[in-house]
Amino acid sequence: MNQHMPPEPVPFIDIGAQRRRLGKSIDAAVARVLAHCQFINGPEVADLEARLAEFSGAKHVVSCASGTDALLMVLMARNIGRGDAVICPSFTFCATGEAVALTGATPVFVDVDEATFNMDVASLRRGVAAARKQGLKPRVVIPVDLFGQSADHDAIGAVAEAEGLFVLDDAAQGFGASYKGRRLGTYGHATATSFFPAKPLGCFGDGGAVFTDDAELAATLRSIRVHGQGADKYDNVRLGLTGRLDTMQAAILIEKLKIFDDEIAARNRAAERYAQGLGNVVTVPHLARNCSSVWAQYTIRLPGGCDRDVFAAMLKEQGIPTAIYYAKSLHQQTAYRDYPVADGGLPVSEKLSGDVISLPMHAYLDEPTQDRIIRTVRRALSS
Repeated sequence: MNQHMPPEPVPFIDIGAQRRRLGKSIDAAVARVLAHCQFINGPEVADLEARLAEFSGAKHVVSCASGTDALLMVLMARNIGRGDAVICPSFTFCATGEAVALTGATPVFVDVDEATFNMDVASLRRGVAAARKQGLKPRVVIPVDLFGQSADHDAIGAVAEAEGLFVLDDAAQGFGASYKGRRLGTYGHATATSFFPAKPLGCFGDGGAVFTDDAELAATLRSIRVHGQGADKYDNVRLGLTGRLDTMQAAILIEKLKIFDDEIAARNRAAERYAQGLGNVVTVPHLARNCSSVWAQYTIRLPGGCDRDVFAAMLKEQGIPTAIYYAKSLHQQTAYRDYPVADGGLPVSEKLSGDVISLPMHAYLDEPTQDRIIRTVRRALSS
């Protein structure tokens, strides 16, 4: 009797393929750390920071334990707290708003642009006004480089300058992308990123970093990441965290950074193939002029009337995984729904949360596999 064999599953993000490519170099890097046993603040940490500074163009890089810590450390360094407002997009991962709330400050959520998914500048202005109406002091704006594409930093920077706001770029998904010819890491006053394993540049655990040209801010961040220590480790001059990046993860990231440019190019080729294969049946991502993307996610919008759950189930049956980033925007989530939003509401964020879905995307997505994904998507939509 013939048995129907299920289709070979496709990885959503293929960390294994990258691991095989880097196998010996990763093994050697880990072995060096195991040999010198400096697991905290070993030599690889400073080496990685120097390499990241060279890659990004930033004068100072302070590595840390996670992307969330990167955001939180900057807010702590700026003494953000109760009575302060921090303007954040609602259509993003929760860490952006979470870091604000942990300081005691109030996140004020604003809408995003329907084409790029990044912070809408008009909504940013309304968010600042809404914060003031509530008696809050607007102090920081956190644009997010969502799904790998840079936010409109010139436009956001102009509003920030006019309103006296500190700009903290959340490049957790966008590190490696560029805006008007410059890589992220040098826009705004500071840039935070994440090295979570699924990120375009990811380690084998948690990790993050802050990029800045401000030497005083960098020095404060280095204090905060080690319990707020001063000149002596037992003389703590401020409140801090246990926010260090492990030496092992730094060693792994050094090896991954060596092939990062090549992987970014591969991600862009995959994005172009998706756009060519799906552009006439779904709304494919829009790349803004003068921007590049590292395609942390490839997020499409389904046509009106298409049941997203049914669509995802049909792809799953064929071995094609999908993910929804984000089924609820931050202002719709239980932990954040009582925080203020920009005047006029956040209709675009709510609309996107209802119709976006992400397809497999990584640097090792070969053409036959991607053709299979495209065929399956088209077939699911036609049925």
